[in-house]
Amino acid sequence: MEEMTLKEPQYRGVNELRRMFLEFFESKGHLAMKSFSLVPHNDNSLLLINSGMAPLKPYFTGQEIPPSKRVTTCQKCIRTGDIENIGKTARHGTFFEMLGNFSFGDYFKHEAIGWTWEFLTEVAGLDPERLYPSVYLEDDEAFDIWNKEIGIPAQRIFKFGKEDNFWEHGSGPCGPCSEVYYDRGEAYGCGEPGCTVGCECDRYIEVWNNVFTQFDNDGQGHYTELEQKNIDTGMGLERLAVVVQGADSLFTVDTNKALLDRVCGLARTQYQQDSETDVSLRIVTDHVKSCTFMISDGIMPSNEGRGYVLRRLLRRAALHGRKLGIEGKFLAELSGTVIELSKDGYPELEEKQAMIFKVLSEEEEKFNKTIDQGLAILGELEDEMRRAKETVLSGADAFKLYDTYGFPLDLTREILEEKGWEVDEDGFASAMKEQKDKARNARKITNYMGADVTVYQSIDPAVTTEFVGYDRLEADSRIMVLTTEEELVEALTDGQKGTIIVEQTPFYGTMGGQQGDVGVITGEDGEFKVEETIHLQGGKVGHVGMMTRGMLQSGENVTLSVCGENRSLTCKNHSATHLLHKALRMVLGSHVEQAGSYVDAGRLRFDFTHYSAMTAEEIQKVEALVNGEIQKGLSVETKLMNLDEAKKTGAMALFGEKYGEMVRVVQMGDFSTELCGGTHVANTGTIASFKIISETGIAAGVRRIEALTSQGLMKHYEEVEAQLVKAAKTAKTTPASLSSRIESLLEEIKTLNSENEKLKSKLANDSVGDVLSQVQEVNGLKVLAIRVANVDMNGLRSLGDQMKEKLGEGIVVIASEQDGKVNLMATVTETAQKQGAHAGNLIKAIAGLVGGGGGGRPNMAQAGGRNPAGIDEALKKAVEVAGEQTK
Repeated sequence: MEEMTLKEPQYRGVNELRRMFLEFFESKGHLAMKSFSLVPHNDNSLLLINSGMAPLKPYFTGQEIPPSKRVTTCQKCIRTGDIENIGKTARHGTFFEMLGNFSFGDYFKHEAIGWTWEFLTEVAGLDPERLYPSVYLEDDEAFDIWNKEIGIPAQRIFKFGKEDNFWEHGSGPCGPCSEVYYDRGEAYGCGEPGCTVGCECDRYIEVWNNVFTQFDNDGQGHYTELEQKNIDTGMGLERLAVVVQGADSLFTVDTNKALLDRVCGLARTQYQQDSETDVSLRIVTDHVKSCTFMISDGIMPSNEGRGYVLRRLLRRAALHGRKLGIEGKFLAELSGTVIELSKDGYPELEEKQAMIFKVLSEEEEKFNKTIDQGLAILGELEDEMRRAKETVLSGADAFKLYDTYGFPLDLTREILEEKGWEVDEDGFASAMKEQKDKARNARKITNYMGADVTVYQSIDPAVTTEFVGYDRLEADSRIMVLTTEEELVEALTDGQKGTIIVEQTPFYGTMGGQQGDVGVITGEDGEFKVEETIHLQGGKVGHVGMMTRGMLQSGENVTLSVCGENRSLTCKNHSATHLLHKALRMVLGSHVEQAGSYVDAGRLRFDFTHYSAMTAEEIQKVEALVNGEIQKGLSVETKLMNLDEAKKTGAMALFGEKYGEMVRVVQMGDFSTELCGGTHVANTGTIASFKIISETGIAAGVRRIEALTSQGLMKHYEEVEAQLVKAAKTAKTTPASLSSRIESLLEEIKTLNSENEKLKSKLANDSVGDVLSQVQEVNGLKVLAIRVANVDMNGLRSLGDQMKEKLGEGIVVIASEQDGKVNLMATVTETAQKQGAHAGNLIKAIAGLVGGGGGGRPNMAQAGGRNPAGIDEALKKAVEVAGEQTK
């Protein structure tokens, strides 16, 4: 880029820049809200607040009503996804502050962009000639605002694709971004001729990002305009300070440099004199700041969750303080400097200073003891190794030192290397993996701003994969990246699980509801079974699976072979969803839109918008339409065209943004035309047949169809036939006569049930005998309390009604033992009720004697029990209770 005379900005401190930003947006009608706690509120997707918008998610999703439609904040944030790399560079830190202005359905692009420019140039005083906006390549509106309203020449506005300038996390609100880059000058550049905005060097630094939340993504690539459009913009305060102050890095802006200088003073050293020392200086500076803010928000050291993050940061800072030669405890002292530097923006730091100091001091003291204890334990392990004449410390012992005593692996390695010994680092990694797996399984997982950092984030962003599998199932390519489940590696060997990334692949990666291909990757000395194919960030395709033979190495040329049968069956099901989509619109109406899908080799699932269950007749019509188009043998043609051309074809289910500027239009005769990046059959006739297995509702206004085609449907019919034959065999008939046989059996059951009830009634009556001789008179009322053998509750109720008829007026209580349990029943006539008798209360009073409980209405009640030995006492008690009730 052509060099020019650039104006240096006026120096502003971090605290001043924070105040200026908030006051500026207050002048634009924003409510300035205090920073939220680092502890997320009602958000299981996050361990710690990691962005300015994270605590505002309830306002963006509509779960809560914001206090104002315009809000501005300076949010304290912590990110620890790559904690092992913190300190190794001057770019990254765990703690940062995020400036943000937010609109919840109020202003949009014009205001947001205008205020961005106004603040950066007129308030922060940055040279306009040093600022370069970027926009999403399809966002012409944002481009025109920068170009025609702000006056930035077109050649100074950079258009970037979805990876850089489109914000989305799975399904839900999303939209294009517009960033602003600051040119720090040639001294920070890489010196390459093509160095410009987007280069990986330190010259052009992003200072502001506007997110225009204007679409809703249904998770399947369908984007619809939001009625309420939102603004989510953010700018790292420390990064702004870097450019305003002309600082080298985050660690040399005024507040961080003051803390770093304090660390240097305690360590009696200087920054930027020794690279290894600088790593420790940055770690102590960053981690002490993070720990101070975390404790002020009530996070306490522990062995899990955010408490473990705090403990790890704290111990890491203490360890590197030791490496710097700082004597005694020092964390609380440095924390005092953090508080002094940041209390203007965060007064809670000073309010909780005593607690912060106490927690830091106690935890540091514990850690110092564990370090000393770890050294002692290591000494004992060394003695054992000498006795056993071993020179390799086991991975299990090394991990125990790390996990139990906080003793870092690199320190263990250094101590042993002095003696010419080694550590079983593979064993250590295995023990570490086991612990991580346990922790991962215990965590709540989300795909919305809560994804764990994985090995894939370590891959060079320049690595990409070209898909070449639309018209072939085999290709030769070169391995660019190999990973295990934990790290990047140079080779994979027999039995190892991992991921392979190549330059070109015929394997389709899971996308748009279609599940990825399976198959094999073979090299000269090894074979890899591909169990899953996935899309990774930056246009990479990952082949996930296991080495089944030999070894594959990075840089090796290999042959990739897709399983043809799996791909063929998946294609049949995928093409059937297109036919189904059109048939649903024809039968149910044009309101039907795809709301999700799942397609693999065995089945297809299709979600669609519709507000009532489909009738049997509608399902039959849809099946007939789809099967009709299958029988016609329609030619399936796929054309690559730009989005505007695609729209003119009338294609449904636009997936434009998922495939960049060019999209694939899949046309099945004159019946169906859709935009789709998936794989399909060449002719609908190969689908063979189609059958809807189920139609259900999954949400308000959303229905789901499960269906089968070709081999999947034949397998289904075979299973149904097998079940039918088995059922007929059980019923001792043929499949053709099964229906009439079932009707006959049901009639027999009905007759037998009737006869059974008559027999039970007769048995109950016979067991009673001459009951009138057992009637007692209590307070002028007849009371019958009797025991019968082996009668269930239905039989007792029937028997009670009969006894009541014979009695005329009074109280009947019957008990029966059946299968080791007790059935109790009481019934009371109307006259007895008027005199005070109550069947429910009577049963309650006696049920406990048979080890049970129960109750009921005044005229009838029942109970169950587990103590048949108490029946006689219960009947005796029933007479007493009847007397008490009717006095």
